[in-house]
Amino acid sequence: MADQTHVLFVEDDDVIREATQLALERDGFAVTAMPDGLSGLEAFRANRPDIALLDVMVPGLDGVSLCRRIRDESTVPVIMLSARADSIDVVLGLEAGADDYVTKPFDGAVLVARIRAVLRRFGHAGGAAQAEDPASGVGGGTLTFGDLEIDTDGMEVRRAGQPVALTPTEMRLLLEFSSAPGTVLSRDKLLERVWDYGWGGDTRVVDVHVQRLRQKIGQDRIETVRGFGYKLKA
Repeated sequence: MADQTHVLFVEDDDVIREATQLALERDGFAVTAMPDGLSGLEAFRANRPDIALLDVMVPGLDGVSLCRRIRDESTVPVIMLSARADSIDVVLGLEAGADDYVTKPFDGAVLVARIRAVLRRFGHAGGAAQAEDPASGVGGGTLTFGDLEIDTDGMEVRRAGQPVALTPTEMRLLLEFSSAPGTVLSRDKLLERVWDYGWGGDTRVVDVHVQRLRQKIGQDRIETVRGFGYKLKA
């Protein structure tokens, strides 16, 4: 298991859990599958997986609450699984700290592709090819925007001299903005560059992550350009 990407999969439906576990294992992942949120949290703490797949509606501790608990302890990537593409499910999961979501029923190949895309963003070897340096489009050193400082070498952010804790997805999003301050970046472009989507994705993923990023670096630092996208104020 040491050389494999370790997936924590929390799903209460026995058929889906077993079938998905087998499919992921065939693709070379090591999988710990749990039927409820409480056992999922215990497995997370015991095994420290490389990525977590959490169904929204699981007993004991629902997937959104489990995601929050994981995010309190770790920046490990999280993908939420939902039987509905309902806005509330999607937004709650993303606001809780999830990096992406997949709607059930899902095709196994699509799920694996999304897992690998997330792992590439996090620079995990198990995500196939290693990710590009997330600061590749940004000059090395420290970038300053008002009271915001971004150390692109150390991957650290400070606001008014105080460290800002960002998830890897939030950091990549900020690096995209800081590589072109004052330039409007469309949601589709951000999906392509940050989420590694080679296909059309749900732009709510972008909107919620921008909202989370604003809460950490300042609400007025990223400007919404209606009908076009977002830009970092230079």
